[in-house]
Amino acid sequence: MKLIVGLGNPGKKYEDTRHNVGFIAVAKIAALLSASPSKVKFEGELAEASASGTKVCLLCPHTYMNASGQSVRKAVDFYKLEHDDILVLCDDLNLAPGRLRIRPRGSAGGQNGLKDIIRHLGDESFPRLRIGIGRPPDGWTVTDYVLGKFAKNEIETIESATTQAAYAAISWVNDGIGAAMNKFNASADTDEKKVNTKNKPVADKPSAAKPRIDAETGEQSPGPKNES
Repeated sequence: MKLIVGLGNPGKKYEDTRHNVGFIAVAKIAALLSASPSKVKFEGELAEASASGTKVCLLCPHTYMNASGQSVRKAVDFYKLEHDDILVLCDDLNLAPGRLRIRPRGSAGGQNGLKDIIRHLGDESFPRLRIGIGRPPDGWTVTDYVLGKFAKNEIETIESATTQAAYAAISWVNDGIGAAMNKFNASADTDEKKVNTKNKPVADKPSAAKPRIDAETGEQSPGPKNES
């Protein structure tokens, strides 16, 4: 059995935002595998499917990004999974928009959802598939950028990337991580730490911050957001 986890923030407010590419890709996996209707379980949305005879569970935590680990840990404990049977899909600021990067393990690299999963699982030894969203334009904060919706000139790239991410995840189930890495990883000439700054999203800078929803309680309170 395999567990594929898409990271993001729940609710219509966050639909089609950069931070939710994991949710978008998992929805495409569900469609490709004709998954069962989703249900609420493990503090998230869970669907079941099969790929080449292997049971696949698709989980989108509804705990908000910064608390993703508590949902993942509940699923891992329930199914008694090894960590290499988990694949986490998430956004990555340090990859150019549309680039994919699959790794068998590693640090969070500044991604707060991954950071919380590492904290709850106790180590970094689980596969992850990062989907590049690029760096914020000048004048934007990281929080405003990742919680912002895609600009018109980004949509085609991200649609293609999340579709490829869905196929990459299925390849991971069917063929193993080595084959998936060889087929879907970004080309070697793109350094994760040196994102091409051309073709930045063209969009207005967001207005002043609104009351945040606390990542652990789900309640609104004033001050900076905690969904990043």
